[in-house]
Amino acid sequence: MSAATRTSGYAPRNALNAGALKSGIAARSQARGDEATVRAWLLNHFYRHLVANFEPATNIGSLADARQILKSEAVPEWIVARFAASAKAASSEAAMRLAPVVWVDPADACLLALEARLVEFLTSRQGTALEGKLDRINCPQALALWDKEHAEMATRIERGWRQSQPEALRTLLATPNGVFVEFLPDSALLRSEMAFESYVMRHCLGQFADRRALAGGYGERYADAVAQKQLRLVSFRDAGGQPHITISVSIQANGALRVDQVKGKQNRPPIERYIEDVLACLNALGTDEETPADCIAIGVVRTPAGWERIENVTDAATQTRLVGRYPQLFVRLSSPTPMVEWLVAAREPGLLSERSPRAPSVGYATRPMPARNAETGNPHGGGEAVATEGVPWPELSLSRAAEILALQSRS
Repeated sequence: MSAATRTSGYAPRNALNAGALKSGIAARSQARGDEATVRAWLLNHFYRHLVANFEPATNIGSLADARQILKSEAVPEWIVARFAASAKAASSEAAMRLAPVVWVDPADACLLALEARLVEFLTSRQGTALEGKLDRINCPQALALWDKEHAEMATRIERGWRQSQPEALRTLLATPNGVFVEFLPDSALLRSEMAFESYVMRHCLGQFADRRALAGGYGERYADAVAQKQLRLVSFRDAGGQPHITISVSIQANGALRVDQVKGKQNRPPIERYIEDVLACLNALGTDEETPADCIAIGVVRTPAGWERIENVTDAATQTRLVGRYPQLFVRLSSPTPMVEWLVAAREPGLLSERSPRAPSVGYATRPMPARNAETGNPHGGGEAVATEGVPWPELSLSRAAEILALQSRS
């Protein structure tokens, strides 16, 4: 549980990109077809949680910080006024009491995963006594309830058992390690098979509030989505019929398939032994080009050529597009191109400490600068020329070279 999740209320904080955060929530809710009450809650409490509590968030401490993060976007007038006032009264108590300003990435994977968890919680309240009282529950309280309910589910699972119902399944794909089966949306045994999947896998897919009637709770949400053909559920079973991986794929309005979740047991990533099986299944399904956080966690990505391990992606354009969207994948590339290394140096230079650049030009540009000599101003302490990998730059002064490298390290 993150520090933001543990917070009981909303901290005094302002978001530089509050509008983008709210519009992103609204667009995703519209695309999912959320109920009006769910959308209203997200635009109220989830939005306030992102502004007040969400981490990671970039601190904005000056007008320069705001301009750097916004790039070509216009700086809001309230930010200009805020930091102009702060500069005039930097030492006053009033300036010290100003709420901090942050920028939150609207496409952050943790943000999207948190939203998915809350949507799951909110939709599972439908038809319960809590449905009409959702607005009284703030975001941290909802997350605490989600955690509590999932802990209780784990306890209840230990006391329950259901036999697998093969009649509720169809074979999708056989692999060397087992077989992928899909839950049939029109089967009378769909909910029973979902309950079996959850029992073995220790997740909430088939956890129903009423375990006898197989109704209500988290299971209700998923069962309805499958029955209405908005969601496809796939399970990877071994020779003994035991599940090892659960995959959920949403059906978009245009009929395209989008991978939502790829879970091993207890909601953990699938083990390495089954990664090739996962790739075979995803390619057989023929999904769109979105790569969810679960797939990134196991190092598999959707490319124009299909699903691949990130280590096997060698095409320059594909590498650039993937790392531009998911910078954390850089360290898993077998042979990153110079373009990718320049991209990482500009956006996530800290990743270069985990993996030294292969391109000499990138290594040179991002190398640490030695301290300047106090008397001469020469970073080498004497009269040596600027190190340029054998290329003389007679018109480049030592001080200007240091300035260029300093700018590169901050970009």
